[in-house]
Amino acid sequence: MRVLYTLIILVSTFFIKLSLFFNKKARDWTVGRKNLYYLLEEKCKGKERIIWFHCASLGEFEQGKPLMNRIKQQEENVTLLLTFFSPSGYEVKNNDPIADIITYLPADTLKNAKKFIQIVNPEKAFFIKYEFWFNYMYELSRLNIPFYYVSAIFRDNQYFFKFYGKWFFNHLKKCTHFFVQNENSETLLKKFCISQVTVTGDTRFDTVYQTDKKLCTLDFIDIFKSDKKLLVAGSTWQQDEKLLCELFPKINSDYKLVIVPHKVEKERIAQIKRMFHSFSTVCYSEKEEKQLSDYDMLIVDCIGLLRIIYRYADISYIGGAFKTGLHNILEAAVYEKPLFFGHHYHKFNEATELVNLGGAFSVSNSKKMAEKIHFFENNSSEYQTICEICKKFVETNIGATERIFKSLNL
Repeated sequence: MRVLYTLIILVSTFFIKLSLFFNKKARDWTVGRKNLYYLLEEKCKGKERIIWFHCASLGEFEQGKPLMNRIKQQEENVTLLLTFFSPSGYEVKNNDPIADIITYLPADTLKNAKKFIQIVNPEKAFFIKYEFWFNYMYELSRLNIPFYYVSAIFRDNQYFFKFYGKWFFNHLKKCTHFFVQNENSETLLKKFCISQVTVTGDTRFDTVYQTDKKLCTLDFIDIFKSDKKLLVAGSTWQQDEKLLCELFPKINSDYKLVIVPHKVEKERIAQIKRMFHSFSTVCYSEKEEKQLSDYDMLIVDCIGLLRIIYRYADISYIGGAFKTGLHNILEAAVYEKPLFFGHHYHKFNEATELVNLGGAFSVSNSKKMAEKIHFFENNSSEYQTICEICKKFVETNIGATERIFKSLNL
């Protein structure tokens, strides 16, 4: 089975390299791994206590970040190695001061796993949430190097728990410890005789809570908002924007709209402008030459500001739940305002919990969302109740980082 698995990895890698000429992400993925081992050897030379964190992309980085910070705070003599699988994580965070060494992870072949681990010789390894790379797991176990899963979440429909997933499941048994988000995950693992598991929660709550306490401000949002309320739509895709375009005329007398698309390429920004052509629209890149308060809608055509912009929202909409999967709702929830998103959210534990509590709302069309917003306008006490639900939801769930750290015995 290992031969077949490795063959699939090799074929996948071949097709990624084949598409580098017409796909930027594939090009970044391939070019970023050039001379990887040589550079890694140079950076690891002379380092004795290397602790390795691996993240798929930005979302997983945010989950691993508070634990990385906590380890560096306590253990001054360690070297933190941070690896990414995706260019969308590495290209944004390759100079982040949180880690001493940042690089891509080589493709998961047994040869690569052996070479990478031989160079790094990590004291411990941490994989964030879903990053199951079975050759790396095998090699870490073979060398008796402890490895952990942080903020992991398991469902009974995953391939590990199917009759055809036994080989993959056996690699889960090799894990030193699983720090999982919820009791369902713990129950499922124990049902299949994996006892090295603790429910610690989601470390992203600690990340967003710390961000909230920094009290960052953006004066241009205050100017744009003026005397109206604000709907902030973050990490949007075309399907989300279509709903918002139908919604906005129904609430425009009371609200202004900020859209922060998931991708900020010129083509996407132009597409949004065409969709909202009947409204006065301004881009973030034009803010110095425009009077922002004169506009109905602001398109943020840069990255890195969304989590702060959510602070100014009276209502937040989180994109992705009509397409690739719901984006991070916690960045918005921490500011204690009602949340909306599409109908494909059930794989996201925090979204399901907040919907069940009544602090977030899944909508399939603009009519339902407009009705809820108008209800808030006429029922201020209900609006405040929902804000309080979001506040308690975040505060109840902070502390995962400290629970994990105390279990590590560093």
